Amino acid sequence: MKEKRMLLVVAAVLIVLLGGAYALYGTLSSQVEEEKLAVQEPESSADASQEEKQRVAALDFTVEDGDGQSHQLSDYFGKPLVLNFWASWCGPCRKEMPDFDAVYQELGGEVEFLMVNVTDGSRETLESAKAFAAEQDYALPLFYDTNLEASMAYGVQGLPTTFFIDGEGYVVAWGSGVMSRDTLEKGIEMARTGGEG
Repeated sequence: MKEKRMLLVVAAVLIVLLGGAYALYGTLSSQVEEEKLAVQEPESSADASQEEKQRVAALDFTVEDGDGQSHQLSDYFGKPLVLNFWASWCGPCRKEMPDFDAVYQELGGEVEFLMVNVTDGSRETLESAKAFAAEQDYALPLFYDTNLEASMAYGVQGLPTTFFIDGEGYVVAWGSGVMSRDTLEKGIEMARTGGEG
């Protein structure tokens, strides 16, 4: 009888702990959904002053446009820049692209957009990516990372992944997963102000 009572107490405690953990998970995950941008903090040593902190420079790479012409990321420095990695098979990429396209058109060249297709040659081919682009008819400038130079430079592990780069060529924030229009606009504002957003 005593063992049954002890077993019931342990079971009740476990249920309370699991319920609390579930509630905490729900609260924390909803906060993560609301804030998807990771701010790129300047690198510094323990004794460096605020002025001595080094910002993280965007790594340069070369990709091709739809006509096979080469473009370097550094060609677009001078304005705030949105660097997005995507693939045509990626459902979350497809979901966010209409917002990216609308914001791109609304900004009218105030901010550069580089939509880089991760063209690995197997799951995503140049043909499948271009067919998707033709079907959607986005105004966004689409580029193809056929040798995966850009993807490797930025350590892209999942799609979509978006980086926000200021006009001087420094990464100020990044996010992975579907990005809402509000989060996209927040990232653009951070790129405009050099991370002060």
